[in-house]
Amino acid sequence: MIAALLLTLATTQAGIASPPLPSDWAVLPPLRYDRRPDPPAGLDEFVRGEVSAGRCVLAHGATTLRVDLVVLVDGGVAVRVVPRAIGCATVEQFAAGLLSRLARDHLDPASADGWYRTTLSIAWAGPNHG
Repeated sequence: MIAALLLTLATTQAGIASPPLPSDWAVLPPLRYDRRPDPPAGLDEFVRGEVSAGRCVLAHGATTLRVDLVVLVDGGVAVRVVPRAIGCATVEQFAAGLLSRLARDHLDPASADGWYRTTLSIAWAGPNHG
């Protein structure tokens, strides 16, 4: 959330009028990439560490953590990324920052201005799976 607030503040200070955050993310088009980016190595270890430290609570037996995000594209650039709250602020912030970088490096240049949806699914073995 802090990263999203800082990005919002920077966008506002630059004089860019940002459309309101959509309330129904399901109707948004999916974010398109020029080529599908690979997730960074160690992402599952980060999630495992956050769960082990008690900063995140996953459903019993879960092996995937899903973070839904919306991305505002303006002029072919991702200018705002907002994660849906999942009760794990550190992973939400990490996902928003990661998606900001991925969108900056891999966004389809033909993307029209507006809001898009995407999901970051983080598969992990869990503390008792090896």
